[in-house]
Amino acid sequence: MAWLMLTVTVPEHQADGLSEALLALGALSVDLHDADAGTPAEQAVFGEPCEPAPHLWQHNRITALFPEDAPIAAIMTEAAQAIGLPHPPAYRIATLEDNDWVRLTQAQFDPIRISQRLWIVPTWHTPSDPGATNITLDPGLAFGTGSHPTTRLCLRWLDANIAGGESVLDYGCGSGILAIAALKLGASRATGVDADAQAVQASRDNAAANRITAEFCLPDKTPQRQFDIVVANILTNPLKMLAPLLAGATRQGGQIVLSGILGEQAEDVMKIYAHWFDLEPPVTEDGWACLSGVKR
Repeated sequence: MAWLMLTVTVPEHQADGLSEALLALGALSVDLHDADAGTPAEQAVFGEPCEPAPHLWQHNRITALFPEDAPIAAIMTEAAQAIGLPHPPAYRIATLEDNDWVRLTQAQFDPIRISQRLWIVPTWHTPSDPGATNITLDPGLAFGTGSHPTTRLCLRWLDANIAGGESVLDYGCGSGILAIAALKLGASRATGVDADAQAVQASRDNAAANRITAEFCLPDKTPQRQFDIVVANILTNPLKMLAPLLAGATRQGGQIVLSGILGEQAEDVMKIYAHWFDLEPPVTEDGWACLSGVKR
């Protein structure tokens, strides 16, 4: 059986209503994503202490899945009327063939070699190098599988700079991959913080799968202590907002690592963090930048 995949981009004030209308009219699932993702206009939806979070992105891409015989044109007309639009917004339809989705999904995720000694290995694969530092991690709800350049940049920095015994704060931990890697590479203690409760739980599950002990929590439970290393793989806007908090969490002489930054945005971020840190030149990969420095 095939499925129809409907894609439509709408502004923030229409996204919730149109999504609910599509579900009411027979959509099997509806997903919302930032339509500007991967561009300088990318907007993070985050929730940090004392900071109101936007509900949705400025431009939202709605993806809805329907049975192959669904009357999409009529559905879109009725959905538009339900939210007060005289005409439906522009949309695209693609046919999605039925497949063994578990097998196909797993086939997309092979072991990822991060460095000479560090690998990310899904549970359905045997480690390519059993003697390496292997992190067991499957793709899931939370960001961070090692496949994205921002994650790889942070992992390589940790691999090159952890000497052993450090305390590490992973702010915006996602899957917990950076905190887990830090401990496997020799850090003595790691704490992961994320505004998404699902990410916190995913991080705990991934730590258990790797047989390591780490602390994961929501932002309001962030330990009130300083760390030897603070790493934040988020996005430019939250990194700017969080600069005082992250600087305060780094001990004097400690190091900070920042990623999730498009190359053209690196200078703006560096200007802010230069108030507290002596920064190294950015390290880039595929248009993304990673910044690091030592706190004065």
